Amino acid sequence: MISSVIFAQKITSNRLTKNQIIDKKLDAISDFPIYRAFEFSDKGGIYNLLITENQKIVTKKDTLNTKIKAICVLNDHGGFVDQWQLNDLLEDSDPKETNIWFWTKYCSTKDIDGDGYIDPIMVYGTRDEDDNIKRLKIIAVYKNKKYAIRAVECELDYCRSFKKDQNWNTLPQKIKTYIDQLTEKIRKEQGLLLKNG
Repeated sequence: MISSVIFAQKITSNRLTKNQIIDKKLDAISDFPIYRAFEFSDKGGIYNLLITENQKIVTKKDTLNTKIKAICVLNDHGGFVDQWQLNDLLEDSDPKETNIWFWTKYCSTKDIDGDGYIDPIMVYGTRDEDDNIKRLKIIAVYKNKKYAIRAVECELDYCRSFKKDQNWNTLPQKIKTYIDQLTEKIRKEQGLLLKNG
């Protein structure tokens, strides 16, 4: 007689402390300082998500970022296997961008569609030399593929844009609905238009 026992994988996500980052040797993965790190588990295993920013010193008390990177790795028997990365940097634009950073209060590591796998949502933006928000990106990672919304804020209609990737409609409806609600929340809380012309 053969019997099988099926264990349900518990989905968890928690923010790591600086000591946990060091203990897990996660600081060796990135060439930028780790701004925030998460560990999450789902049906695929245990993962670490590192949110990093290069933190260039402007004055003794102030830093600005010119480059950012998010790195997601799978914990594999004491080592790490890359799953996906996001990289971006300041654009040469008019007005000139001066800072780029992750908007961590809008980022999430949840199983949005209920399939047993975490669906990371990453949000970041830039400011220009007049301290206005210039660009905003919302990126959903679904089955290790990235789906992005790219927005450019501008007071004038002709230079404003809001574009979803061509593959956007292949995302599950629950994820699209979640991001629509997140976009509306960002509009309200940040005073942004996030629309075309």
